[in-house]
Amino acid sequence: MANAASGMAVHDDCKLKFLELKAKRTYRFIVYKIEEKQKQVIVEKLGEPAESYEDFSASLPADECRYCVYDFDFVTAENCQKSKIFFIAWSPDTARVRSKMIYASSKDRFKRELDGIQVELQATDPTEMGLDVIKSRAC
Repeated sequence: MANAASGMAVHDDCKLKFLELKAKRTYRFIVYKIEEKQKQVIVEKLGEPAESYEDFSASLPADECRYCVYDFDFVTAENCQKSKIFFIAWSPDTARVRSKMIYASSKDRFKRELDGIQVELQATDPTEMGLDVIKSRAC
């Protein structure tokens, strides 16, 4: 169902793939894209469990907005293996203003569809979502 504020619907696949990432750890990351003509959020790319954070960040376009979910594994100071699911709103400075506005106005509703996100980041350039930032926000 479309959201009154932004008019964006969320494709069922978006939720299904997120549940697979969360419950079965089928994917390392998911990149979502707003399909403006169809007025809906769709899955653009699925990252295999073996893919790295570098693979994930390389899959983001330099001049277009995206929503992303990343399953980050880390070891705590107590030597415990943990993971956190990050939601990243990628909105590069070079993206079209209209695109940035559509992504910004649809973000909260889309995020509510993905139950289980633990950390949220907003990034306008790669340094704002570097691995060091992810590590510091995970702990």
